[in-house]
Amino acid sequence: MKLIQDVHKLIKLTGERAKLDAKANGTYIVYKTEKGQIVKEYANGQVELI
Repeated sequence: MKLIQDVHKLIKLTGERAKLDAKANGTYIVYKTEKGQIVKEYANGQVELI
């Protein structure tokens, strides 16, 4: 069970790091939501469906 928790933590940290990098470089991140939608999220918080 500890391994699964560690993997979830790493995934979360990776996403947070991607958001910081996108903000620093004026870009966006792309990810899949829980509902299965692919979205672009800009540094200003704007979310755009692809």
